[in-house]
Amino acid sequence: MDWISNKKFLAVYSGVLTLAFAATLLSGFATEKRRMQIDELDVRRINIVEPDGTLRMVLSDKAEFPGAFIKGKEYPRPDRLSAGMLFLNDEGTENGGLIFGGMKDKSGKVTAYGHLSFDQYEQDQVFTIDASEDAGRRESQLAIWDRPDYPIGQVLSLPPQKWQQFVESHPRAHERIYLGRGDDTSVALRLKDSEGRDRIVVQVRPDGSPVIQFLDETGKVVSELPQAKH
Repeated sequence: MDWISNKKFLAVYSGVLTLAFAATLLSGFATEKRRMQIDELDVRRINIVEPDGTLRMVLSDKAEFPGAFIKGKEYPRPDRLSAGMLFLNDEGTENGGLIFGGMKDKSGKVTAYGHLSFDQYEQDQVFTIDASEDAGRRESQLAIWDRPDYPIGQVLSLPPQKWQQFVESHPRAHERIYLGRGDDTSVALRLKDSEGRDRIVVQVRPDGSPVIQFLDETGKVVSELPQAKH
């Protein structure tokens, strides 16, 4: 009887050791970082997240492009009809993005655009780079903006049809610096005051003539180089 009991004990003991070893091995695999190498991958959307699940970036096609995110909550943006990338801060709030697109329709009309932006904390874009084409009219520009202090979530929590009404009843955003090419082929640097009014304009006009203008708050040119001929 003792021999039989010892045999059973050894069998049980051996089984326990095997299970313990397997558990240790598997737990080691579970905690080990995994790296995958792949030559090509077709996806419609990729979400980049932190270990705690906080969303930090989205790379998406047009069909799956998300709405706006404020502290991890997504708000619908039916006006977003582009492919691109969305950047989010450490709190899961949107703080910039890159969108792009273009096509030629059946009549041969070309439309194309690209837009890169960086946002103020819980507000809209304060630095943008844009390029666009519409039926042969081409523009490209860099712009810097002043934004109001209210959280943009106050707007996004409303139905889209009320967004414009909200914006009109609150402090507005103002463009402060513009550097770009207009659709008339002119190029210009426009420095603006806190109300978004041009105060200094350095421009090369479509005919190739250069001009520097100084303006007052009403938009009147108070000084110009070279001086305008009368």
